[in-house]
Amino acid sequence: MEQFLTYIILKDNNMKKIIYLMALIGLVSASNAQTMTGDNARRVSTKGYAEKEVTPDIIYLSVSLREYLVDGNARKKVTIETLEKQLFDAALKNGVKQEDLTIQNIYSYNNETKKNKNPELLQARQYRIKVTDLSKLNTLFDEVDSRGMQSTSISEYDHSQKRQIERDLKTEAVKDARANAEVLASADGQAIGKALLINDNSSFSWNDIMPVGRMYAMSAKSADMMEGAEEASNINISIRPIKLIANVDAVFELNGK
Repeated sequence: MEQFLTYIILKDNNMKKIIYLMALIGLVSASNAQTMTGDNARRVSTKGYAEKEVTPDIIYLSVSLREYLVDGNARKKVTIETLEKQLFDAALKNGVKQEDLTIQNIYSYNNETKKNKNPELLQARQYRIKVTDLSKLNTLFDEVDSRGMQSTSISEYDHSQKRQIERDLKTEAVKDARANAEVLASADGQAIGKALLINDNSSFSWNDIMPVGRMYAMSAKSADMMEGAEEASNINISIRPIKLIANVDAVFELNGK
């Protein structure tokens, strides 16, 4: 009997502990919920925006050269080495650094014409040129044989102060978000405090505007027809400004006045 009473007392004590623990957990949860509700109620969310038009001061050109036969005569082939030397010499003369002119691709094509019954496999190469002096852009290919030029185009834009421009725009966007938050807070007679959250949604695209340069795209036959023709080799590209946009989402705390 005594053991049974002891068991009942211990069980009752354990139940009291469990009930007390559950009540404590409930109080803590309720307190946290109230705190979270209060915190969420004292925040303001806004967006920030900044934009700027920037003219690129660096461009990357894609240039394709290919061999051709003068009058379709295999003995009068203008080799890729000759054309490449013309391109390299012209680029260096116009301020392009040697390390900024690289070969991107090497391929070949079948030279088939009416004059040539036994087509010869001719070589072609594609180059990438980094141009930092845009004032010489339109005369860059004046001394390159245009009959050996297949195409020229801009493959990429860049700017020497690219990172700084992007940082400045993001800074302005955050300031704009704070200004917007101040407008909302003051309308309710409150003030804003520190930023609780800032999300950067910016996606800067320096290549939204892609003007295409002069496309030569000559076949071997058209190259023969152009023998002796006078044709300028400049690409006549006008670089236009690019609009860069920064966007941020921000959350600021509210302070009552």
